[in-house]
Amino acid sequence: MAILQVIVASTRPGRIGLPIATWFAQAAAEHGPFDVELVDLAEYALPLFDEPNHPRLRQYTKEHTLRWSETISRGDAFVIVHPEYNYSFNATIKNAIDYLHKEWADKPVAFVSYGGVSAGLRATQALKQVVTTLRMVPIFEAVPIPFAGQFLNDEGEFVPNELVAAGVGPVVNELARLDSVLSQLRK
Repeated sequence: MAILQVIVASTRPGRIGLPIATWFAQAAAEHGPFDVELVDLAEYALPLFDEPNHPRLRQYTKEHTLRWSETISRGDAFVIVHPEYNYSFNATIKNAIDYLHKEWADKPVAFVSYGGVSAGLRATQALKQVVTTLRMVPIFEAVPIPFAGQFLNDEGEFVPNELVAAGVGPVVNELARLDSVLSQLRK
């Protein structure tokens, strides 16, 4: 079965990205048709890009890069769960993306964004430019979450309303549809 990786882009203390990603990963797994893996950038602690060679060459010298490459290579499709910082995406996700090259290619990607009134949509638009450069295929379907903090319960779990929850199925279905085609390019 294909693997959908749900990537938690925020690493800052007090982040709400982890509960959002945990919710999405569980909902995606229940929906099918992927095996779902939660990938938390905080667990990788990637320093600012520190490899001496261009990622295109895949001549990695650092253990953290080898581990990151192995993780992303295993994925067939991605959902990036990210905040919006100052009308764009956060530095942590850009750094994580920049570490690799071929590992991302010919794989579909979707976005679960969160923020204030804009729901992180400006950051998603900026990220789409980055991922297409690496031959990832961003989909139209997304889950934008405005004022996301309102959906955290007393235990810190993300509990979406019906409108937000309804976005999971279309995202997962479109990722699966594209993966069925793009997987042929990766062979």
